[in-house]
Amino acid sequence: MKFRKKPVVIEAVLYTGLNVADINAFTGQDLDSEMESETAYVAGQGPPIFSLIIPTLEGNHKAMPGDYIIRGVKGEYYPCKPDIFEMTYEPAE
Repeated sequence: MKFRKKPVVIEAVLYTGLNVADINAFTGQDLDSEMESETAYVAGQGPPIFSLIIPTLEGNHKAMPGDYIIRGVKGEYYPCKPDIFEMTYEPAE
């Protein structure tokens, strides 16, 4: 059997790595973060990269810079990789 996803309008914000305050305002939460590239930062090879910890209905998930944070149909939040986001969603009026 095949199924088609129902058209649902969602809200989402792109996590750039620099807009934690925007993501916190969007979710209404003070999200935790973790440094992901501590070795590159310590070695002077680049800036540190921070992931955000997103509480979801299935437990905590990490959002990396470039991921979208989506508000689902029940008001829940979850991260989505940009390639999946672009295949699944399009701008709504």
